[in-house]
Parts: sequence; C-alpha cells; structure tokens
Amino acid sequence: MAIKDEADAPNLPNSTELAVDRTNLAHERTQLAWVRTAVSLISFGFTIYKFFQYMQEQGGNQPVKRLLGPREFALLMIGIGLVSLLLATLQQWRFRKKMRERYQIIAPSLATALAAVMAVLGLLAFIAVILRQ
Repeated sequence: MAIKDEADAPNLPNSTELAVDRTNLAHERTQLAWVRTAVSLISFGFTIYKFFQYMQEQGGNQPVKRLLGPREFALLMIGIGLVSLLLATLQQWRFRKKMRERYQIIAPSLATALAAVMAVLGLLAFIAVILRQ
C-alpha cells in the first residue's frame, strides 16, 4: 500500500465551507417547514369553504348568518397561511443576503422558489373564495 502525495489528494472543502453549507441547508429545511404549514392552512381553509358550499347546494337551505361563517373562516385560514408564507420568505431572504455578504458562496434557493409557487396558488384560492358569494 503506497502513501499518496498531498498533490494527489482531492481538494476537500474546509470546515468553514462545510459549516456554511450546513447552516444554509438548515435554513432551507426551515423554509420548507413553513411552506408545508402554509399549504396546510390554505388547503384546510379552502376545503372547509368548498365543503360547506357543497352542503348548502345539496340541502338547498339558506345558511345561518354568523359572525364567523364558513366563508369568513376560509378567508381567515387562507390569509393566515399566506401571511406566514410571506413572513417566512422574508426571513429567508434576509438570511441569504447576510450569508452572501459574508461568504459569497450561497447557491440559489429552491425552497424560496417553491414558496413563491405556493403563494401564487394561495392567492388564487383566496381570490376564488372572495369572488364566490
């Protein structure tokens, strides 16, 4: 078994690069957790709205007026999901800006792109509930 020269050894990342990668990935996982939470809130709100709309159409009776009916509850849930997604994305952008200023080696974020797609879908659900009386 021959001993290799240092010139033959592959260039391995140093501990700082690995620590930056781990920190970046931790923030990506956090962003994805917020995306899952927001999608759950948005889909739950929209599902509640569609369920009660279906029940009203099947029953044919007029809905009882309440302070917080199914439509208002749906708007509240979808709104909370969208706001949480927005706040999580803003937090991610601030982190990434700080990391780029210090290390310049931060790759583009797929979690932020996914958050943007989910925000568009959430806005469409919000608009659908608002426009449908």
